[in-house]
Amino acid sequence: CDYRMRFAWRMLILVGFSQLHALFYNGDILLLYAVCGLILIPASSWRNRTVAIVATVLMIQPWAWGKIIYAALNPGYIDTNNGFAVFAASAEEAGRTGTFLQTLVNNIWNGQLYSNFWQVEAGRLFQTPALFLFGMLLGRLNMFERNDLNTRRWRKALLWGLISAVPLYCLSRFVPPLIANVTILSYYCIAIPMLYNFVFMVILVSLFILAWYGRGNGYRFQRSIIAYGRMSLTNYITQSIIGVAVYYNFGLGLWDSVGPALSVLIGLAIFMAQLMFSRYWLGRHKQGPLEYLWKRGTWIGAGTLITTRA
Repeated sequence: CDYRMRFAWRMLILVGFSQLHALFYNGDILLLYAVCGLILIPASSWRNRTVAIVATVLMIQPWAWGKIIYAALNPGYIDTNNGFAVFAASAEEAGRTGTFLQTLVNNIWNGQLYSNFWQVEAGRLFQTPALFLFGMLLGRLNMFERNDLNTRRWRKALLWGLISAVPLYCLSRFVPPLIANVTILSYYCIAIPMLYNFVFMVILVSLFILAWYGRGNGYRFQRSIIAYGRMSLTNYITQSIIGVAVYYNFGLGLWDSVGPALSVLIGLAIFMAQLMFSRYWLGRHKQGPLEYLWKRGTWIGAGTLITTRA
């Protein structure tokens, strides 16, 4: 069956989840996922080569490089790429001093604009669909199946990731202090770090998968977090709600009284609590609560609920 329109509807439901999430936390990313996920609809009919080319072009941040070239040719042009700042100031002030209702009201407008302006200006409008396309390609190539061919592929990905990470790290660390043009600096600090982050991600994913393959069915620490991933939507949104209750003014108001070390411990405590809840919930249900609602909403009007891939 043709799943494309159903997938578009699924992304629209994700927009609804994003709006719920954004009421509490002004760093929501689900709206960006819902919009960028739509690229998978036309991409579903592309050849693998086309998918790889488009994903690569998006990943290298063509908009940022276009800005860099334009600024180099027009020294008087200034673009600090920080249109989000005015909205960020208001949203952050609400978190520091506002009541629960004031924070929610502020997030409806300023929080949304802060989050989404920042994501566009930070290059995620190109990075996110690139990652989705690479994910589609990995699925098509069955790269997550354990066999000798995929082991060699992931070893090669790890090698190229390590080779690429060194020069990209140097470019992102040592070149910016040498750039005087504010526009070039602003966009350079998007394009190069994005590439470094990508290859670093390739290194981490390769190591994780090769470790899983080497153990046969994964190490215990890998298997132990499966439940958390199966409830990723539920955990993402509830993690934000717990976090703002801990740090924002209407909650415990710890935003200015805890340092990095204690924040890490708080984060680990939230993670462990969610992990235990995920295991408990999935021991009694097939899906997390929000995952269940998303699934039911996806197939609304389709008659019998479809639970398997066509």
